[in-house]
Amino acid sequence: MQTNFTTAQLADPHVAESEKILRKCVHCGFCTATCPTYVTLGNELDSPRGRIYLIKDMLEKGRPADKEIVTHIDRCLSCLACMTTCPSGVNYMHLVDHARAHIEKTYKRPLMNRLTRGVLAAVLPYPARFRAALKLARLSRPFTNAFDAVPALKPFAAMLRLAPATVPAASAMASPGTHAAKGKKNGRVAIVTGCAQPVLEPGINEATVSLLNRLGIEVVVPKGEGCCGALVHHMGREEAALDQARQNVDAWTREIEQGGLDAIVITASGCGTTIKNYGFMLRLDPAYAEKAARVSALAKDVTEYLVTLDLPEPQHKPGLTVAYHSACSMQHGQKITRQPKELLARAGFVVKEPREGHLCCGSAGTYNIMQPQISARLRDRKVKNIEATGAALVATGNIGCITQIASAANIPVVHTVKLLDWAYGGEKPAGLPAALLAAE
Repeated sequence: MQTNFTTAQLADPHVAESEKILRKCVHCGFCTATCPTYVTLGNELDSPRGRIYLIKDMLEKGRPADKEIVTHIDRCLSCLACMTTCPSGVNYMHLVDHARAHIEKTYKRPLMNRLTRGVLAAVLPYPARFRAALKLARLSRPFTNAFDAVPALKPFAAMLRLAPATVPAASAMASPGTHAAKGKKNGRVAIVTGCAQPVLEPGINEATVSLLNRLGIEVVVPKGEGCCGALVHHMGREEAALDQARQNVDAWTREIEQGGLDAIVITASGCGTTIKNYGFMLRLDPAYAEKAARVSALAKDVTEYLVTLDLPEPQHKPGLTVAYHSACSMQHGQKITRQPKELLARAGFVVKEPREGHLCCGSAGTYNIMQPQISARLRDRKVKNIEATGAALVATGNIGCITQIASAANIPVVHTVKLLDWAYGGEKPAGLPAALLAAE
C-alpha cells in the first residue's frame, strides 16, 4: 500500500511504526474471509482491509477521528484472525492499537458511552471493586429488560445478563506468597493472578498451582502485580495501560532477580497476548524497554509451559469427549494451537474441534458488553458448532470465552488446566453433572 506521510509526521515513532505496517498491506482481501464482523455484517468497512483504509486516511491527514471511523473500529473484536490469514505479515494488532489511542485523544464520545467505558475501566481491572459490582448486579437484575429498551443502556443490560448468580469466595491463592513444590524441585515460576478471573472462577489458578506443585514446580504469586492492562489498552487508554504494564514488569523483575523464574505462567490467554506484547508497548521507555522485553520472553500460557515438562502417566483417564475451543487470543494472538489439544489427548480425553474454530465467540474482553448484539450472533454461531460435535463438555483457556459460551451452551464449559489437573491427580472440576461423570 502506498503511503503519503510527511517527514514531520514520521518523526512520531508511533506514526512511523503504523506507516511500516500500512506499506505491507497489498489489498488482497484474504482477511475478509476470516474476520468475524465482516462474515456477520457483510460491510467492507467492518473488515480488516476496510478498517486499514479508514486508519490510513485518518493518520495521513492528521485529522481527529470522526463518528464513522469510531463506529467501525469499535466493532473490531481484536480477535486477530486477520493476522493468521494475512500472507503479507501485516501487524493489524499494532495498527488498530494506534488507531484506538488516536481516537481516545481526538474524539469526544457520547455521554453514556463515555460513562460506560469509564465504569468498565474503573471496575474490571480491580478484583475488590469487580466483586462488589457483581454482588450489586444481583440486586439490579430485575431492571435488565428496562435497560435493554434504551439503546444507550444496552451495555448495562449485557453486564447484568453476564453476571453470575453467585460470586465464589475469594481464594487465598490470589494473595502474594510462595507455593512450594512437592518432592524434588524441578523449577520456579510466577503465576499471573489476573483481575476478572480470580473473581469469576478462582478455581482455575488453584488447579494450576496444585498441578504445578505436584510436578515439582515452585509457584510464586508476586507482590505488587495488578491487571495486565489489556482492558484499558483496547480502549485506547494508552497511558493507563503502560502504567499497569510497568507495575507488573517491576513485580516480576523483582522475582527474577531474587530467585529466578523459568516462566511467567498465564491461565487467561487474553492476558497472555498483552503480556507478550509488553516488549513492544514499552520499547520507547528507556527505563523499561529491556526489562519489559525480558518479561515478554518469559511469559507462557500454562499449556505452553506444561508441554516443556516431563509429565508422568495420568493417574485418571476420564475418557470424556471434549470440544476444544481455541480462544482467539490463544490461536491468533499467541499462535498456540497444538499444545492444549495434545495435553488433553495425552490426559485421556477424546478431543474434537468444532467447525469454524477460527471465528471468535464474541467475548473479546468487554466486546460482549459494548457490542452485545454482534456478540450474541457470534456466540450463538459458536455454540451451534460446538454442540454439533456431540462432545460432553467444552475445554478452553480463557475466562472470557468460558463466560460467553456458558451463557448459551447446554454443556459444561471448563478451563483446560482444570481438566489436566483432574487427570494428573487433582480434584474433579466442580459443576460437571453427575450423569456425565457416571458415563465416563
